[in-house]
Amino acid sequence: MPPMPVNVVQVSPRKVPIVVEAVGTLEGLKEVEVRARIAGTLQQQLFREGEPVQAGAVLYRIDRAPFEITLDAARANVAQAEARVEQSRRESARLAGLIADKMITQREADEAGSSVKITEAALLAARAQEREAALNLGYADVTAPITGVVQRSIRSVGAYVSPAIEGGVLATIVQTNPIRVRFALTEPEAAQVRKGRAHEVRLQLPNGEFAKEVGKLDFAASVVDPRLGTVQLRAELNNASGAWMPGQFVRVQVSTGEQDAFLVPQAAVMSGEQGRFVWLIGADGKATARPVQAGAWLGNDWVIYSGLAPGERVITSNLIKLRPGAPVQVAPAAPAAASQASR
Repeated sequence: MPPMPVNVVQVSPRKVPIVVEAVGTLEGLKEVEVRARIAGTLQQQLFREGEPVQAGAVLYRIDRAPFEITLDAARANVAQAEARVEQSRRESARLAGLIADKMITQREADEAGSSVKITEAALLAARAQEREAALNLGYADVTAPITGVVQRSIRSVGAYVSPAIEGGVLATIVQTNPIRVRFALTEPEAAQVRKGRAHEVRLQLPNGEFAKEVGKLDFAASVVDPRLGTVQLRAELNNASGAWMPGQFVRVQVSTGEQDAFLVPQAAVMSGEQGRFVWLIGADGKATARPVQAGAWLGNDWVIYSGLAPGERVITSNLIKLRPGAPVQVAPAAPAAASQASR
C-alpha cells in the first residue's frame, strides 16, 4: 500500500493561559424585595414589569387620605401641647413671684414646676406622634430601594396591602450590572486557583466562544463541601449590555496565569483506553500514537501540557484510518492555498 497522505501541524511551545473550567449559575449583585410599610389600598403602579428603575423612583402609591387625616390630628395635638406648655410656664412664673412674698406655700410652687415638666413631656410625645404620622404618610409612596430591573408585580392595583400580609412584599428588584457567577471547583482545581496570581474569569457565549468581558474573583470559600468535595467560588463581571440574566447556567473559565504548552487542533486529539493521544509522523515516515496530557480548550485548539516535543509533526486528517506503523506522507498543499502562499 502506498503511504497515506495526511495533513500535519508542526508544534512548538508557546505561552498559554492556565485555565480551569466549571459550570456556574448567574445571580444578581443585589436582590431586594419592595415592601409596603403601611396598610392601605394600592391605588397606582408607576412602572412596567421587567424594565430598569432608578433608586428612589416611586413604584406604587397607597391611598394617602387616612394618613393625611392622622397627620392633621397629630399636628393639632402638638398645637394643644404647645399651648399647655406656655400656660404652665406663665403660671409657674407667676407663682415664683408669690412664693417670694410668702403668699403661697412651697408645695404649690413645686406643683407648678412639676406641671411645666409634665406639659413639656406631653409636647415631646405629641411631636413624636407627628413625626410618626408624617413618616407613615411618606410610606404611601413606595420607592425603589436600589437601581435594577423590577420583576413581576405580586400585588395588583386595588388590592389591600399590609406589612402583615405576606410580609408586605409587592415586587422584587434585581441589580444585574455588574452580575455575579457562582460556581464550584474540585480541591485540586481550587488549590491551583489559590496559587495563581491573576484570576480572570470569562463566561462562555451560546455560540461556544468566551465573552470578551473579564471578571474577577470576589469570594472563595475557606471550607470544602464534605458531600461533594468541592469549594465554592464567586466572581463579578460587567453586564452593561444586559446579555446575562440571573438564574442562567453558564460555563465559566478561570485563568490563573501562564505556562509553556503546545496547541493542537481539537480534531487531532483522540481518546482511548489509556487516555488522550495524538498521531505523529515519526522519523521513519510511519504513524505513531503518542499519549499526551491535555488541558482545556483554547479557541479551536487543545492545550497539551506534556507528551510532545518541539518540531514534531501532529497528524490532523485521516485519523480513523491510521494504524501504528502505517506509512504516511504529508499531503501536498491545495492549489488555492499554494496560490495564496505565492502571493
